[in-house]
Order: sequence, then C-alpha cells, then structure tokens
Amino acid sequence: MRLVMLGAPGSGKGTQAERLSKKYGIPQISTGELFRSLRKGEQLPGMSLPQEVIDEISSLINNGCFVSDDITIQVIENRIALPDCENGFILDGFPRNIPQGEALDALLKKHSIHLDAVLEIDVPDDAIVDRLSGRRYCPACGRTYHLDAKMPTEEERATCPEGCRNLIQRDDDKPEVVKKRLVTYHDVTEHLKPYYKEQGKLITVVGRKKLEKTIRDVDRALESIEKNRIEA
Repeated sequence: MRLVMLGAPGSGKGTQAERLSKKYGIPQISTGELFRSLRKGEQLPGMSLPQEVIDEISSLINNGCFVSDDITIQVIENRIALPDCENGFILDGFPRNIPQGEALDALLKKHSIHLDAVLEIDVPDDAIVDRLSGRRYCPACGRTYHLDAKMPTEEERATCPEGCRNLIQRDDDKPEVVKKRLVTYHDVTEHLKPYYKEQGKLITVVGRKKLEKTIRDVDRALESIEKNRIEA
C-alpha cells in the first residue's frame, strides 16, 4: 500500500497515518520529522544524503526558511529507497502543492512505483480551530493532550518528571495562528484535490468527532484499494 495523506492541519491525518502504518506494516514518512532528524545530523541507516545537502537543510531551518522542492524530493527519493518501503509507505506532509505533486509523480514514475491512493481527511474549519486551540503540550515528557478530549492519566503523570503539571499551548495552536494556517492550506495545498481526483486517486473521508467512526470509514475506503492491489 502506497498512500499520500491529505488534509488541513488538525484534521487528524497524522493520527490516521500512524495507525495505518501499524496496520499495514509500512513506514509513515513525515518530511517534517525527516528534516528535524537531518538537522541534528541523523540519517536513518541506509540513507546516503551528501553532507552538503544536510548542511543546507540545517541552514534553511535555522533561518526559518522552507526547504526547497528539489531538496525535499531528493530526501524523499533517498528515504523510499530503504528496504522498509519495499511493501509500501505513507507520505505525511508531502506534497503540499501541485508542483510538488508533479515532482512526486515524476519520481515515482522514474522508479516504476505506483501510488495506490491519496487519502483526504476532511474536517470543517471551525471544528479544526476548536480542536487545535484545546491542545496542550507537556515540555517535560513531550506528550500532547487536549483540554476536552485527553488529559493526563494518573499513570502518565507518574512517569512524567514534572507530573504533567505545566501543560502549555504551542503558538501554532493558538486560534489566530490556526486560522492563518487554514487559509494557507485552502489557498495552496487544497488544489491537490482536483489534481489527484483527475488521476482517479483521491479518496475523501469525513473526519468525525468520534475517532472510532473515522477509523471505520477510513478502513472501509481502503478495503477495495488493498484488495485490488493484492489481486494485481
């Protein structure tokens, strides 16, 4: 199974990508996580990016700049060449615009790799603002919680150096910032929907308030894709 996850920030696509990664036994590839690791000089075993590329990624991130499409594609190509991607992968956070989508298509064609589907998790903007503005982060243990849906358990408090007493809100989760991120998504990334729909790859699932319902709908949507892939 080879998937691209699509959805606005806070739609839950990362949660679904992580779950599907475990279900299908394939890696979830987050460009953000890859860049953060490379910034620290860490490459996954088998990756062979030149040092100058790693240095440029570090410099761009340190200066608050975006990593160029050319470098991003180079990193993706290096990553999907690893043995754990032999049976598939899930791209989370890439592509973000049509030029990146076209570059990804060219890369996959170059390596004779077929993209099975683009899975969109569709959630209304107001629900996303409510969801993200309630999110809180514990700087001591690194766990993420939510004021309404998921507060620390007694067990989690016991394993946290500071007992999860100081939960903070990330700047990216403040309502005014979330709204700006949503505008960017609609103005740029959402144009990938018709792009992939024309290719017959787009699958849209409504992100529901109850996670188990979203999980059910996602699994149903992918059942026929997985069946056709196995039969092929």
